[in-house]
Amino acid sequence: MASMLRRVPLLAVLALALTAMAAVAAVGGERGSGGAWDPPQTEETPTPRPEPACPDRHPDWRAAQTVMGVEVQADPQCQPDNPELVASFVKGTNNVNQTTLDDLALHEEAVEKCCDRDGDGDPDVINITIEALEINGFHLESDDLASPYHIAPGIHPTFWTFAPKSTIDHAGEAFRDIARQPSPPMRVEVGDEVHLTLENTHYFPHTVHLHGVDHAFQDEDGEGNDGVPDVSEAPIRPGEERTYEFTPRQAGTMFYHCHVQPDVHVAMGLTGILRVEEERDNNTVQTFNPGAGLVRHPAEGVSEDHDRQYDYHYQNVDKQLHEIPQQRNDPRELAREMHRTYDSTERDADYFLLNGRSFPYTARESNIVIDEGESALVHMVSGGEDTHSIHTHGHKPTIVAKDGVPLEEPVQRDVFTMTAAQRLDIVINATNNGLDSYGPGTWFMHDHREEATTTDGINPGGDISMVVYEDRMNETTAMPEHAGSWDLLFTDEYYEGEIPVFADLGMPWIHGDVANASDEDEDRSTLPVATGPVVGLSLLAAGLAHTRTRGGERS
Repeated sequence: MASMLRRVPLLAVLALALTAMAAVAAVGGERGSGGAWDPPQTEETPTPRPEPACPDRHPDWRAAQTVMGVEVQADPQCQPDNPELVASFVKGTNNVNQTTLDDLALHEEAVEKCCDRDGDGDPDVINITIEALEINGFHLESDDLASPYHIAPGIHPTFWTFAPKSTIDHAGEAFRDIARQPSPPMRVEVGDEVHLTLENTHYFPHTVHLHGVDHAFQDEDGEGNDGVPDVSEAPIRPGEERTYEFTPRQAGTMFYHCHVQPDVHVAMGLTGILRVEEERDNNTVQTFNPGAGLVRHPAEGVSEDHDRQYDYHYQNVDKQLHEIPQQRNDPRELAREMHRTYDSTERDADYFLLNGRSFPYTARESNIVIDEGESALVHMVSGGEDTHSIHTHGHKPTIVAKDGVPLEEPVQRDVFTMTAAQRLDIVINATNNGLDSYGPGTWFMHDHREEATTTDGINPGGDISMVVYEDRMNETTAMPEHAGSWDLLFTDEYYEGEIPVFADLGMPWIHGDVANASDEDEDRSTLPVATGPVVGLSLLAAGLAHTRTRGGERS
């Protein structure tokens, strides 16, 4: 272009520029009024009715309280765990009265605790019984789900989960409190004699593999104890049960999961954190953490150094796989579709979950709430196949352990990675010193793989969370204080792609749908209008630059 301009007089360049812009005006004159181009109108945006940001089921659950003699920490978030459920998992369901068990729909065998063998004030024999359940599965009598578990507005894929043994009929509020995603974190203490029984109440075979947990290959009776089909044992068939035994000698954040057809069963949700706490006196730990967020009765060893303890479980979901059980009810057809027809090597994640939810639902229960000067210990696991790049705004946490092994030299950073099945223990220090913390606020926390902040390709969604200082928790709404409105995010229509992403800013025409526009209109509205002025102005600028250059040469 420059070499051409050196040979073309300035007046010719200006003529070219004016000609290009005149061509645009001519096109506009053909189609618009008064010689101006009239772009197609924006289609009218529907006005959906958002669900409440916080359903506010049980506001009385949020306060710190003593239940059945158990201290339960405060949780100011919208959907905290039921304090009675927490207390029952601390005491042991065999030490709770029948009326409470009936109210919670817990079976007495869910968590049995006894026998202070070493005289340190806490039980040392722990019997845990779990079931394998289906969430959002096929309904025999209607097109609706019996007890829908939504990961985001209008989105309810099927999951399989390990859950504490219950007396529920798999419907209603009690079922939602006990059977959810991910499979619940379990806690024991170093030195505990643990018997973990899986009652397979599902239609497929399953096992439990104690990933990273100190356990023998076989139990005392010579039965398999590692949970790997055809290597250590046979799978547990529907209606059968098996007990796994272990007495852990090392503390740390471990993992448990099904090892039958793991390319499908792990992806379907049969995974959970298994935390082994350090041995302390009077250390009666919270055996199950039903919400997989704040541990409302933290272990003694944690309370010595930290103010709060959290579990963070990341998952990814391929909706093609998770919709199969909603379409069929015959186990033979399900086995064919899920284990033969479905190709796990072509899996493509559509949903990204933190503690079983996607944003904005994560904002109800999966924030790290902290106060200035406090410290929070967070146990993280990548429960799917993805590698995560977790970024905390406003803070540089310290990684103190990986895969249950303490680091001799802890690492401080604001982006840290976890690959499949890897666990990290991180410490968030709220000391405002410009390194550990930048000060109070509602600080974004997310996976920096940008797709993980979407739900079915729509942002914001996915595994977004926040580090929220207590004075930023709204006492009225029990939600984090934030800029702008989240109303549209709490609608089915937004995640169905029916709402322009900037509609809440009064700009629905941006990324909205074009009304009554033919393909020819859309082509002409983008090409001449955008390209003509650019070409014309570019030629004009080039001509002026040419003039300055020639002028410099003359001087």
